[in-house]
Amino acid sequence: MAELKLKVFAWLAVFAISICNCAPGIKKTLVLVDNWSIRETHSIFFRTLRDRGFELTFKTADDGNLALAKYGEFLYDNLIIFSPSVEEFGGSIDVPAITNFIDGGGNVLVAATSSIGDPIRELAAECGVEFDEAKTSVIDHLNYDVSDEGKHTTIVADPKNLLEAPMIVGEKNTKPFLFKGVGMVADPDNPLVLSVLHAASTAYSFDPDLPIDDYPHAVGKNTLLAAALQARNNARVVFVGSLEFFSDEFFTSPIQNANGGKKFEESGNQELTLNLAQWVFKEKGVLRAGTVSHNIEGDNEPPTSYTILDIVEYSIMIDELKDGKWVPFKKPDVQMEFVRIDPFVRRSLTAKNGKFYTKFKLPDVYGVYQFRVDYNRIGYTHLFSTTQVSVRPLEHTQYERFLPSAFPYYVSAFSMMFGVFIFSFVFLHYKEDVKEKKE
Repeated sequence: MAELKLKVFAWLAVFAISICNCAPGIKKTLVLVDNWSIRETHSIFFRTLRDRGFELTFKTADDGNLALAKYGEFLYDNLIIFSPSVEEFGGSIDVPAITNFIDGGGNVLVAATSSIGDPIRELAAECGVEFDEAKTSVIDHLNYDVSDEGKHTTIVADPKNLLEAPMIVGEKNTKPFLFKGVGMVADPDNPLVLSVLHAASTAYSFDPDLPIDDYPHAVGKNTLLAAALQARNNARVVFVGSLEFFSDEFFTSPIQNANGGKKFEESGNQELTLNLAQWVFKEKGVLRAGTVSHNIEGDNEPPTSYTILDIVEYSIMIDELKDGKWVPFKKPDVQMEFVRIDPFVRRSLTAKNGKFYTKFKLPDVYGVYQFRVDYNRIGYTHLFSTTQVSVRPLEHTQYERFLPSAFPYYVSAFSMMFGVFIFSFVFLHYKEDVKEKKE
């Protein structure tokens, strides 16, 4: 009896744990650090994440028990890598494991430094971003902070160099940013990589302790300070070349360009990192497609098949995730295409309380079509919805008996018939006068 009670208690405990693990709103996040002091030097950033409902699990990057997945299931929703100098991850984590995590829909935030290790550079290369070599830094002799030690590596990044995407970087950014770290460039063949923050035209990336005898890895505005990637499966990755960019010191430090710039009481790092974290961890910019309906004008149910030239009504519900709640999406630039290999009809949808709808006339070509909504905007997840329908030709009883365009031919035919009748009547009833012969 006691053994039975123990088994029942064990099953109840497992059931309770499973319920807790599946509870909505819990965002499990693994944080990999080089050393435990990072939790103190970056406490403001981590506290902000906790306040927003993130469950942070801190581990050193070389921990022998590290794992992202177990029994084919991912243990975390997000991954933060604040261990730029790691040479080899511990446990079962390596670069292929992290790329598999991204392929499975996981989100990753990576911060680097001038002491960047090979694993971080390999991970970035897999995502279309190439970091400069170790010991290099972004240098700008015209845009550096007054606190710089003489190497001009503590640079001041102008908010004008931000990507024009409020969903990623926030609505208003007026304060400059402090940056000290390694530069990177984006793969020009990868259209998914976004330049979130780039350096000024006077910046370059090189080892500040060596003379410049080779062309730098990154020069001018091609030098990226922060880059983002949204994969085709909507997984998000952000790379920042400076671990100090997220530190308490850079959050609260006053900032001033050494070459006569305006002084600010604190940098804009905290505001920008908060917006980046909200985006990369899918707290905003997430869309979902709801109910799709289509029918002939005046009907309530979709038919088994449409007929060419029918007037069709189409609607789709689209929601956006805001502050943890799904609310109606309000952007007015959603389009619908009626596609058979190529689009035959393209219409802008009218929005009302999250319902996007339109009405159009089917083309005079029968076949198998799709109602397609393919919404792809910077900062938002890729929204794709298709509904397949068939369009048949007119039945023989549905054709018009008289075509307006053929009226001239009708008139000519009847006029010819009337002319033949008149000619026949005259020919048959006309009698010539017979002249008598004179003897």
